[in-house]
Amino acid sequence: MDKSRTGTATHPHGSVKAVLFDAYGTLFDVYSVGLLAEQLFPTQGQALGVLWRDKQIEYSRLVTTSSDGAHYQPFWDLTRAGLRYACLRLGLDLTAEAEERLMNQYRHLSAFPENRGVLQALKDKGIVTGILSNGDPAMLEVAVKSAGLDDLLDHVISVDSIRKYKTHPDAYALGEQATGFKAQHIGFVSCNSWDALAATWYGYCTLWVNRYKLPFETLGTSPTHSGKSLRDVLTFLTP
Repeated sequence: MDKSRTGTATHPHGSVKAVLFDAYGTLFDVYSVGLLAEQLFPTQGQALGVLWRDKQIEYSRLVTTSSDGAHYQPFWDLTRAGLRYACLRLGLDLTAEAEERLMNQYRHLSAFPENRGVLQALKDKGIVTGILSNGDPAMLEVAVKSAGLDDLLDHVISVDSIRKYKTHPDAYALGEQATGFKAQHIGFVSCNSWDALAATWYGYCTLWVNRYKLPFETLGTSPTHSGKSLRDVLTFLTP
């Protein structure tokens, strides 16, 4: 059996040659939309931000697993659909103007402050860097440029090319294809526990960034490493 596909592969310290980051929730703060949401819908901003994100992810799984992906839609469209659902669920009157303002805010999500320093340190060590994301290419291009990270990323990989979202194994395989390295030599970093778990199962050397002090998924597999911020990449994934 190929252990790199079971999440049981070993990852000797210093064996990582590339580090790939999830984008939404890991490099870019998906809950930063809550500030504008609170302005538009007083007392409901945080609830809207959380429900919007949850529905966005739920829809990505739904369109991947239903009818062999026949119902696939780009992540931008799923993001809009998730916003509309969240407002319906919360009983909020989402005008066309408010929808466009919130969608534009999602296009320009706040970046976490340590991003640039961590990516620069990886480049200085000769580590290949990249993003592996559910976001479609246009979304990622704007987000990366807005955060000023385009000069520090060797790869910006979107699952849109295969029309399957994470956690499908084909989505994680894109990292190997782009970098030319086997999974056991690639570090994968995510703040989303479900993403870190699936990447571990695939065979990546994983770092779960637990910013919100949450328990990890209780399915019998742990990430290779756990940390509190992206800076832990430099502790756990590089020599």
